[in-house]
Amino acid sequence: MAGDSAGAVGTRIWTIPNVLSMLRLALVPVFLVFIVIGDYVSALVVLVVASLTDLLDGYLARRLGQITRLGQLLDPAADRLYIFAALVGLAANSLVPWWIVVVIVARDVFLLILGIVLANHGYGPLPVHQLGKVATFALFFGLPVIMLGLAFPTVEPVSEPVGWAITLWGAFLYWWAGIIYAIETARVIRLPLAADESRSDTLEQGG
Repeated sequence: MAGDSAGAVGTRIWTIPNVLSMLRLALVPVFLVFIVIGDYVSALVVLVVASLTDLLDGYLARRLGQITRLGQLLDPAADRLYIFAALVGLAANSLVPWWIVVVIVARDVFLLILGIVLANHGYGPLPVHQLGKVATFALFFGLPVIMLGLAFPTVEPVSEPVGWAITLWGAFLYWWAGIIYAIETARVIRLPLAADESRSDTLEQGG
């Protein structure tokens, strides 16, 4: 948890949910390799396994009372890495244009810069906006739908346009959420520092 001391956080790293999250992260390069070599069926199997571990670690974290700051960081990081791996792998095979990769990566670089600005003003990261979650889900869902048509050509006439529609919409929402984060960052850093003893409380109210 965010309020744990350094020692307490250290003792809670190796919880079952965190181990599952680490396993999910470890499968990212496997997922990427399968895409690059064109084994889309195996890539989708890896993605399904990773998604199941994501659901399981979330359930266990709540059930066992083992929600940790590390787990809260690993889960969104894993989602982004799977999205990047899918984009890079498909672009490397000339199945998606590289500009899509640039658009998605540029948005996260943009958020990184906003995070640095917040840190320079003494604030932590902004709470995750619901629109950002929707955008990430759209990308996480749309790219595998495109891959589904590559793995099973019989469904490609349907999966390709549907997958592209979801992916492009997700990319648009991804940047829309980024603009909202930028507006929120500008609002937060204007707050009087003396009125903000607890940065996280202020940010939660503003999210």
